[in-house]
Amino acid sequence: QVQLSESGGGLVQAGGSLRLSCAASGRTFSDYGMGWFRQAPGKEREFVAAISRIGSTIYADSVKGRFIISRENAKSMMYLQMNSLKPEDTAVYYCAAASIYSIRRNDYNHWGQGTQVTVSS
Repeated sequence: QVQLSESGGGLVQAGGSLRLSCAASGRTFSDYGMGWFRQAPGKEREFVAAISRIGSTIYADSVKGRFIISRENAKSMMYLQMNSLKPEDTAVYYCAAASIYSIRRNDYNHWGQGTQVTVSS
């Protein structure tokens, strides 16, 4: 099993940037596909970005071209660089781990507790 902890959330103005970090501990980090999801009030948790154990990436259309997912296996860390932020990006962002490379929420078995990102207009 892997334990996950997010950090880096905060308040930023529209057009600004934030970098979220996800620290992992437990089972070998490099064995997991990793992803970022987000959940706004009153909405379902939605896929943001995923990265495979070897570094392949995929993004939701809503963030493509603005966000970058990355990982450093030697440090058991994953990141989400968020640029050109919009008010609609406001949500709690969750780090997640899966046994496969996936965009589906149900494929992720391990979750962090989330970090709040608020983008003001």
